[in-house]
Amino acid sequence: MPADTITIIPLAGAMGAEITGVDLQGELSNQIRNDIHQAFLDHRMIYFRDQDLTPERQTEVARIFGKPAIYPFLAGVDGVPEAHEVIKTPEDAVNFGGVWHSDTTYKPIPDMGTLLYACEVPDVGGDTLFTNTTLAYETLSDGMKGMLDGLIAVNHSEKLYPGGRAKRLANLSGMKNAYKEESEPMESEHPVVRTHPETGLKGLYVNDSHTLRFKDMTVDESKPLLDYLCRHAIRPEFTCRLKWLPGTLAVWDNRCTQHYALDDYPGKYRHMRRVTIEGDKPA
Repeated sequence: MPADTITIIPLAGAMGAEITGVDLQGELSNQIRNDIHQAFLDHRMIYFRDQDLTPERQTEVARIFGKPAIYPFLAGVDGVPEAHEVIKTPEDAVNFGGVWHSDTTYKPIPDMGTLLYACEVPDVGGDTLFTNTTLAYETLSDGMKGMLDGLIAVNHSEKLYPGGRAKRLANLSGMKNAYKEESEPMESEHPVVRTHPETGLKGLYVNDSHTLRFKDMTVDESKPLLDYLCRHAIRPEFTCRLKWLPGTLAVWDNRCTQHYALDDYPGKYRHMRRVTIEGDKPA
């Protein structure tokens, strides 16, 4: 019979928690599923150690949180289109995800969550930083909150990749065979302050990687305020840091977090597998 209790160990004061007492390969009771989902909402990023997950099983675990999504710029693993490999080889000069961002904010309906699984990681380096964008919003002044109320951000998939996001991925030797040549750039408009549909809490919803400008403003006009908000959102007291070990699965809530994949392991190999979860239109 599946166990009916889990243990939650907070990672940092701002966010993040380890979940122990769960074997994600096995049958999970409804109670365990509900507890995992509640921990996800409470801590914004949760992680499990010592898991042995196939692409199929990782996709099934994703269903605890919602419907697995299809990523528009990378092909999936054979037979599992929702799962795709994120690989950095010793020959790659840069990594995938090495800038603060919330996944797929350039989509009209962004992915609400992400599951990242560590297949192979370097002995040292390759950690991921996370930040709590709800806390970032709550610490703003009332005057700033008032100014941001009703402001709309324009997000674009090519902000940092003017030659094309898919072609940029093709330059990474570990991922060149997975990118989708037919991918088209994506642009969307979302509120600068997003209300979480499950918790009702407000959070900043702009990021360095995808947010291009504010609606009805130029890039140059938007830059000072956008730069301030992006810098404010990643203050150290809002963050946590996850050290990856082989068999670690992390799940984070893109509606109220950003993350940054550290590229501090030159000449080393790192192999992760990602599944994202369909979301709802930000409001």
